[in-house]
Amino acid sequence: MATAAKRPTDQAELFSASTAKEIQAILWKAADKLRGSIDAAQYKEFVLGLIFLKYVSDAFDERRSELATELADDGITEERMDDFLEDRDEYTGAHVFWVPEIARWSWIAANAKSQGVGKLLDEAMDAVMAENPSLKGVLPKIFNRDNIDQKRLAELVDLISDARFGASEGKPAQDVLGEVYEYFLGNFARAEGKRGGEFYTPRSVVQLIVEILEPYEGRVYDPACGSGGMFVQAAKFIEAHRGRGHKADLSVFGQELNERTWRLAKMNLAIHGIDGNLATRWGDTFAEDKHADLKADFVMANPPFNIKDWARDEGDARWKFGVPPKNNANYAWLQHMVSKLGERGTAGVVLANGSMSSESSGEGDIRQAMVEADLVACMVALPPQLFRTTQIAACLWFLAKDKSPQGARRLDDRREEILFIDARSMGEMVDRTERILTDADLAKIADTYHAWRGTASTREEGLTYGDEPGFCFSARLETVRERGYLLTPGRYVGAVEAEEEDSEVMTERIAALTEELFHLFKESDRQQDLVAKLLGGLEDANS
Repeated sequence: MATAAKRPTDQAELFSASTAKEIQAILWKAADKLRGSIDAAQYKEFVLGLIFLKYVSDAFDERRSELATELADDGITEERMDDFLEDRDEYTGAHVFWVPEIARWSWIAANAKSQGVGKLLDEAMDAVMAENPSLKGVLPKIFNRDNIDQKRLAELVDLISDARFGASEGKPAQDVLGEVYEYFLGNFARAEGKRGGEFYTPRSVVQLIVEILEPYEGRVYDPACGSGGMFVQAAKFIEAHRGRGHKADLSVFGQELNERTWRLAKMNLAIHGIDGNLATRWGDTFAEDKHADLKADFVMANPPFNIKDWARDEGDARWKFGVPPKNNANYAWLQHMVSKLGERGTAGVVLANGSMSSESSGEGDIRQAMVEADLVACMVALPPQLFRTTQIAACLWFLAKDKSPQGARRLDDRREEILFIDARSMGEMVDRTERILTDADLAKIADTYHAWRGTASTREEGLTYGDEPGFCFSARLETVRERGYLLTPGRYVGAVEAEEEDSEVMTERIAALTEELFHLFKESDRQQDLVAKLLGGLEDANS
């Protein structure tokens, strides 16, 4: 490891850093040095693999320290202590990955210069996967390659060594490292542009889905799980409301099509201490459902918008409300999620705005059938620019298998009703291109839904539901029928009138522009006449 005198500037900065945000920024700057020497598609896997290895090593060391204290308290002598400290069961029993000596970060950092950092890292990844079956095939082995700048890689290892991902600002070490991982995921999504949206959903959108569904316990499923953000946020929700010890109350099931993204998700769940079932390998949800028999209490997903090339089987039993068109999978995703819901299951799904009103290729008929089956609980129109990776306007579908009062839960009876929320004017810009929903925005939307549904928390807080012009409206099924089963919130909350006013303004502007163009053409004609007369005069003079 580099001595204090030889630390690069970034390490000196990091050494004095006191907040997780400062650590994140400095690590990103350091990792970015390697970008030019690594294939773009592997870059995020490369950096996040290093962070993951640091995490499992730190967690192992922390458990080892706890175990040493326990053994000392029990009167175990130092001579006998090593045997206990290398007892694998003492770690796996505490839900800590077993890390062989050659994969421990302290050993890697101490031997990196003499034995070659890339070789040691690849061997470490192999060793961790060999000792932990749940990580088989997950960790990247791409460090000892000719195209990797080994000097810069060694600097990065030194930097991560000094990062000290320990408890800070009142947060456990696991949370600090988890925040760093999420920060890197977000930055990679921004750096990759449109393709980044395949593995990352903006945090405020995930928070909104979780706050509305309130997944306190049960089975949660994501058929297009990306890097696992929905699961992480669900675990955070439980921790915030019921404490860290209740994370185990939630069982996680997911599937991901992209191999590299599946690996990122597996690492992300491990870093956050979530024991999830993402299947033994990646796969196409439509062609090969990895959780065919699952009935979930909660489904949360941000599937790819408007995909045309998907594994369509007209005879699939999931198409209970109609066969989705081959040129758009939006209604395939919706029906797949409905097929996964238990008797009282609920779902929150991010889709393109067109899903709320499309009539093409039978989509309108499928939407009508789903509405008539009373599956749609709430529609939320989202503001623009939440998704930095796409300019397609998005919305949230909230589905529910049972909108009855449900006995002891004392929920209000919302059968044959749909809540419409127009949140298009919400959020604040964090930079020139990206918007987020603020905590106040999230609270208003979630409280509105919970008040409408009549949850215990809103009763305790004295919140009652009422339509708010321009923001929310509870529509009876007959009203939705009258409007052709269109589910765009603006058609219900009062935006129709605003659109009519906008139309009048636009008509006036068009009239004014038409008049201006008329005068411009008239002036142009006058000038052309003058030019013609001038040219005619010149011709006469020449003749």
